[in-house]
Amino acid sequence: MKLIDLDIANFAEQLASKKATPGGGSAAALSGLVGISLVQMVANLTIGRKKYMEHEELMQQILADGQAQHNALLAAIDADAAAYDSVSAAFKLPKETDEEQTFRAAAVQDALKQATLVPLIILQHCFESLKLAHSVVSKCNTNAASDLGVAAITLKAGMEGAWYNILINLGSIKDNNFKDDMRNKASDALDAAAILQMEIQTFVMSEIDI
Repeated sequence: MKLIDLDIANFAEQLASKKATPGGGSAAALSGLVGISLVQMVANLTIGRKKYMEHEELMQQILADGQAQHNALLAAIDADAAAYDSVSAAFKLPKETDEEQTFRAAAVQDALKQATLVPLIILQHCFESLKLAHSVVSKCNTNAASDLGVAAITLKAGMEGAWYNILINLGSIKDNNFKDDMRNKASDALDAAAILQMEIQTFVMSEIDI
């Protein structure tokens, strides 16, 4: 059974168990999924309101673009667990002969790279979702301002969680070019995300602080 087919209680139970998967990567994807779902909620609560009719087209686009991010983050919950399982399988390969050792070493490196690429994808989808959240600032139903704030927090958390999962894998990867590429892509997105979240937070607090 896929992780995404579990109900919330069972998923949380799996997450709390001593099994390695699901782990932090799947949790990061789930955090991002919660975030983009809230962005979609804000758009839905804005669509059809006379006060925000000038932003109707934007909100419809947010729903369409948000659904693509939604689907990707949903799939990433299982993809991250599968990538980790592949690493575990590679480490279990036989290593009695020189040929087996060479094959195993290459398999481990390949699996580690894949297990790094998946959280990078999670980070990038969270970032794209955060940009969607930012695009509705000052244009959405202000009654949903707190929901937009939570969306930004959970999306940023998803990015940071994915970043941790990237880093822990990079320590075992020998390809320095690959490592530099992963670090550069992730750190650039995280820096930009910090600015977006701050601007969203400023808008949210201007609407809810009394």
